[in-house]
Amino acid sequence: MSELVRQGARQIIAQAVEAELKEFLAQYESLKDEQGRQAVVRNGYLPERTIMTGVGEVEIQVPKVRDRSGNGIKFNSSLLPPYLKRSQSVEEVLPWLYLKGVSTGDFAEALASLLGPQAKGLSSSTISRLKAQWIDEHQQWQKRSLLGKRYVDIWADGIYFNIRNADDRQCILVIIGVTDTGTKELLGLEAGFRESELSWKPLLLRLQDQGLKEAPELAIGDGALGFWKALAQVFPTTRVQRCWVHKTANVLNNLPKSQQPKAKSALHEIYMAATKDDALTAFERFIKTYDAKYPKTVECVSKDRDALLAFYDFPAEHWVHIRTTNPIESIFATVRLRTDKTRGCVSQDSILSLVFRLVQSAQKRWLKIQGFKRLGEVIEGVKFKDGIRGDQKDDSAAHQDAA
Repeated sequence: MSELVRQGARQIIAQAVEAELKEFLAQYESLKDEQGRQAVVRNGYLPERTIMTGVGEVEIQVPKVRDRSGNGIKFNSSLLPPYLKRSQSVEEVLPWLYLKGVSTGDFAEALASLLGPQAKGLSSSTISRLKAQWIDEHQQWQKRSLLGKRYVDIWADGIYFNIRNADDRQCILVIIGVTDTGTKELLGLEAGFRESELSWKPLLLRLQDQGLKEAPELAIGDGALGFWKALAQVFPTTRVQRCWVHKTANVLNNLPKSQQPKAKSALHEIYMAATKDDALTAFERFIKTYDAKYPKTVECVSKDRDALLAFYDFPAEHWVHIRTTNPIESIFATVRLRTDKTRGCVSQDSILSLVFRLVQSAQKRWLKIQGFKRLGEVIEGVKFKDGIRGDQKDDSAAHQDAA
């Protein structure tokens, strides 16, 4: 079965490369040599070589061309670059294995279990070179230009990992932004110190120095972050939305377990209300229910009332994205799970570069936010009430007026 899969993979790769070659030759179809012949033509194949893929080793041959014009035209497959030894799927599994606790010396055994005993070429020195490469890639990414970029919404959070030779206050600061076209992107990723203001502020200032001049319209995060103090200093016009997932967890922690299901349902009624007025009514009902017996619970939720309900002033299509920090939580849940039991614990540089590598890989599969076409209205300063444009009425209101 494995051999059949590898044969199928080889055929698919060959077909894809042939399609690349056909497109390449079409570009030079009108180019002729001195004798009027086609200048760029097929010229056999390069020597067969082996690459490692997600289904094991596959033997491939890349076609080559002959350039009769003397211009030095060569065909290089983007699918199979000249020095490719591992497919992208294998490249991406390596940081996962490392985070899982597989040491550099164990990679050959681990990959043999995944890809078969023929998995070769991944010695300890190879893995060490890849780790150094990931660290360099992260450092270069931190210097990239953000000139002309516009991030409408940003999510911020501090993610904790097991880090070698570090106390429990060390964490990784993460910012993910949504561009004006609705695409989610990793915006910031670096080491921090207990999510403090002194950790977040340099990160935000660095983004400004990289060219991010336009302040985000909305920032979403946990209420405990020093991020908010830093944000007010660097991007003072950005509005604040506190994460309902974090807030719900904090509120329930102040209640006995017997009361938690009912309280959770009551909180759900607040942030799932169709209008802000309905949410405020549910808010007051929650306060009256728990104020006498559980004042700390009521204080926990009531002190952030405005920040918890800011999403009502933005398009309703965006609410599912901006009520919580789920865009960060969902991405890092798997990464955090794999590091919680990491034997030996990884260093700060390693965890930063590995997490960066994994998020860069995952980012290719991120979907645009719902209602992304309305981001332009947010940028233009269009006023929204209960998720509806101020110059529009929702359907229910329109029907009532008609009646």
